This record gives sequence, structure tokens and C-alpha cells, in this order.
Amino acid sequence: MKCALIGLGMVSGTYGDAIRNCAGLDLSLVYARSQEARANWVRDWADLGARAADDLAEIAQSDVDFVIVTTPPNARVDIVRSLAVAGKPILMEKPVERSVAAARELVDLCEVAGVPLGIMLQHRARPVVADLRRVMKRLGPLRLAEVNVPWWRGQSYYDEPGRGSYARDGGGVMISQAIHTMDLMLSLTGPVAKVNAMTATTGFHSMEAEDTIAAGLQFENGAVGQLFATTASFPGRGETITLHCAEGSAHLEAGVLRVDWQSGETETFGQAASSGAGADPMAFTSDWHRFVIEDFMQSVREGRAPLVSGRDALAVHTLIAALERAGRSGQTVSLGEI
Repeated sequence: MKCALIGLGMVSGTYGDAIRNCAGLDLSLVYARSQEARANWVRDWADLGARAADDLAEIAQSDVDFVIVTTPPNARVDIVRSLAVAGKPILMEKPVERSVAAARELVDLCEVAGVPLGIMLQHRARPVVADLRRVMKRLGPLRLAEVNVPWWRGQSYYDEPGRGSYARDGGGVMISQAIHTMDLMLSLTGPVAKVNAMTATTGFHSMEAEDTIAAGLQFENGAVGQLFATTASFPGRGETITLHCAEGSAHLEAGVLRVDWQSGETETFGQAASSGAGADPMAFTSDWHRFVIEDFMQSVREGRAPLVSGRDALAVHTLIAALERAGRSGQTVSLGEI
């Protein structure tokens, strides 16, 4: 199959490495608004054999089987619209858009056009997550969830124009970093019914949006939970999800799963892996991206939904919107209000 890549910023190198290792996939075209960026990327990734497109129309009119979009969220509407009109399936970097309302509009646009839309929420693709899903079937009903994302970003990260702003990114730590862990949590626990939260920007950062959130969650199944996420925890540690269930507890940390059964037995799965928790946001493997890309390729061939569809991703966007509202108002917010 052939694909194109639109958006050649920081994360594009991870996609380049992932595409390089995807069996049966050729990168045909790349595009960014800057001609210099296009030329540099083609030079730096010469082994992939891609050439630079002159404009978006060239990609829309090409024979590529799908398009990967990695631009900042504020630059996507026109791109997605042009690709949808051309009937090109789209695999897009998270988040879908800056707000839940804008995300719903993009998802609706693709669904009306009959164009597949996949979202790169690659934490679902960790090999150990499959082990956790199997274990969850035996652990029994969820009672309590603990979710922690103690990451670090230096001020230089937020010095890039627009980063950590609502206009470009749609927010701070939740929509840009913790969205991965929050999405994975929801895929394991099921929906959240209502939330309360405190959001803040610590003295470590000069930015518009939050760099820290501490929240309480009540799930639709009656379980309760807590979420803590920040980019102000130096030097940064791996994110964790701990699920306390009727028959035991599962603790997922940086690729390693430990299951402690109420009966006294313990099981361990997986191996340690970095996910970009520290000062270098790109210090993580491209294997999870490769898995998502290969799944998207297969979903296009088979005419089925991808691992994480645009519609699927709306769940985490709705949760983020509810937490933002709760943080501003100091009130408990029902997700049904969003």
C-alpha cells in the first residue's frame, strides 16, 4: 500500500521510523507548509523514497491508499475536509481537535463522506495491554482506579509558539500528554459518569493552559477513581494505571503489568519501556506507532473499523472537556452535560 504524510514537525520522525518498519507500506508523498521543511525531511529520510508534494491538492489527487496527518490540531479542518472529499482514509495524530465540539465536527465530516478516520492513541497498542485485557476478564468487577501521569517538560518545551495554548493545542497536560493514559483507562474501565477536579499551572511553567490536574472520577459501573497528571514532576516518571477489582488488582507501569490476586498469587507480564515521560518528549519506541499504522492498513483493506476510530476517541475528548469544566467551576460535572 501507499501512504502520504502531512505535517513534518517533531513527531514526524517517529512516524518515519514506524513506516520504515511497516511491511508492505511505501511512503510516497510528504507535505508541510514550509518548502524548506519538506526538502529537509526528504533529504533526512531519503531511504524511504518519498518525494515532497507541492500542495495538499497533489496528495488528495494522488493514488495513495491513505494519508497520515500529524499537524497541530488547529491546522486540520481544511486538510481533513479536502482528503474526505477525495475519499482518502485518514490516520491522524491525537488529539482529534482542540475542543470536543470541534472533534465531533471532524468525526461527523468523515462519517458523512464515508471516509475511515483513525486516531493515533498508541498506548492501546502496547503488547502488555492485551495481557491486561485478558486478565480483566478474570479479575471481576472494577471497584477502584488509580491513574497517575507524573511527567516532566522544561519551560523550553512550552517556549514554542502556541504550545500549551487553547488556540493551537486545545489545552495543556490533559489533551497533549495524559490523553494517551486516559484513553487507555477508558478502554479498560468503561465510561466515566461524573467528575470533580482541580486544575492549575505551577510555577515551573509559563503557559496558558494547565500543567497539572488532580481529579476524582465516578464510573458508570459504580466504581470510583482518581486521576493525577502533570508535566511539572521532575525528572519525570512512567505513567501508571492501577485497577482494583473484586478478585485482585492489576498495576500497569511503563510496559510492565503486575497482577496481585486476592488468593495470594502474583503474575507479571511485559517489559519496561519509555513513553516520553521526561525532558525529551520523543524518548519512546516507534513500535506502538507501527502497530497502529499496520492495523489501519489492514482495516482499510478489510473495510472494518481501525484500532481507535475517530468516534472512539470522542470518549476521551468528552472526559477532558468535563474535567476542564469541573476545574474552572469547582463543581461536580456530569459527562452527560458535555
